[in-house]
Amino acid sequence: MKKNNIQKNLSMKFHFVEETAETPRFTSDQITAIQCQKPVLGLTHNFYRYPARFSPQLARVVIEALTKPGDLVLDPFCGGATTLVEAAAMGRRAIGVDISPLAIFLAKVKTRPLDSQARSRIRSWAEESTDLTLRSPIESTEKQWRQLGYQKHLNSPNTWPIRKSLELLLGQLADLPGKHLREFARCAILRTGQWALDGRKRFPSANEFRIRFRKIVDEMLNGMADYVAATKKYGPTLGYPLCLHRSAEGLHMDDKLQDVGTPRLVLTSPPYPGVHMLYHRWQIGGGRETPAPFWIANKLDDNGESHYTFGNRAYHDQGVYFDCLRDCFESICEFSTSETIFAQIVGFSEPQRQLRRYLKTLSNLGFEEIIPIQVGHSKPRRIWREVPRRRWYAEQRRHLHSGREVLLFHRFTQHSA
Repeated sequence: MKKNNIQKNLSMKFHFVEETAETPRFTSDQITAIQCQKPVLGLTHNFYRYPARFSPQLARVVIEALTKPGDLVLDPFCGGATTLVEAAAMGRRAIGVDISPLAIFLAKVKTRPLDSQARSRIRSWAEESTDLTLRSPIESTEKQWRQLGYQKHLNSPNTWPIRKSLELLLGQLADLPGKHLREFARCAILRTGQWALDGRKRFPSANEFRIRFRKIVDEMLNGMADYVAATKKYGPTLGYPLCLHRSAEGLHMDDKLQDVGTPRLVLTSPPYPGVHMLYHRWQIGGGRETPAPFWIANKLDDNGESHYTFGNRAYHDQGVYFDCLRDCFESICEFSTSETIFAQIVGFSEPQRQLRRYLKTLSNLGFEEIIPIQVGHSKPRRIWREVPRRRWYAEQRRHLHSGREVLLFHRFTQHSA
């Protein structure tokens, strides 16, 4: 069946909420922003290329259209923290949740402001630290990571200079005062390691690595300055986003959320059914996988791929996926009210079949879909977007739809029986 017929057929199977004052309405310019395919840039968004991150333009449009300053925005699968950064920059309170310690590390670095004095200190540290050579000794703690297997596939003649460069920089973090500054610098090292290793077949020299590191530090500091300026417009009382390392399942029972209020908007991108991305690994030299990002972020990775994706890429029946989806959203809706709008960006390896099941899973929990109004069109319709150049794995390679994703809107109306 043709792509443009998928929505038509599905609309005959599900009941949608009638148009109300709360129905999302978007102008043609806003639709263009939602469907934007430009590289992710601005503020702190480019601190790390997190897999399956969605565009800041999309987050900005949805947050602006459905919330006001001071409202609470929740992302229960926050990943690269796009929702959190945009919410904070627009004067909204924000909560981010993710089961990956790497994601929460990134979310905290991206959303904790650094003043001009701290930024100056990091810039000086970066210039001093890159004076080290490959003959310099490394700290014993870095050797322990190697013994634990976190430097897998980084010992070849082409990769060891990068590994040694990373070890040397990590060993210099103790020269920075305060955990916040050290975590920012660690993120810069992580971003440079990703540039040097992930998806590479030709690896840079140690000197190229050092030059790139200083450039990345400068770019990140400039982005942080822009983020600080944006958040200052709304005063210091707003606070920075709360970032929780945990599963979305059972979220409503978390003690840290008992007094935060009810989210006005849940804006998120959960794992995609039948589409599996390497959230927890880098690919080295054409396919070999390494857990190096966890080593650099100083986080342990005790879980396999299925822990992060609602199912292993070898699973052909997505029963496990939809069970996990149900359990998570059952908890999220307990944390919400009928006034909370749920906006989800989801991709599928088989849209016609999986979208139907996805909507049915939410419907069984008491969610009703809201089809957005697009100014200039006579009927509401879902918003689809193309996502070029993503590296992910469809469950069955013949499916070519995993480069498309849909923006779904729901409201929770009642608990399921």
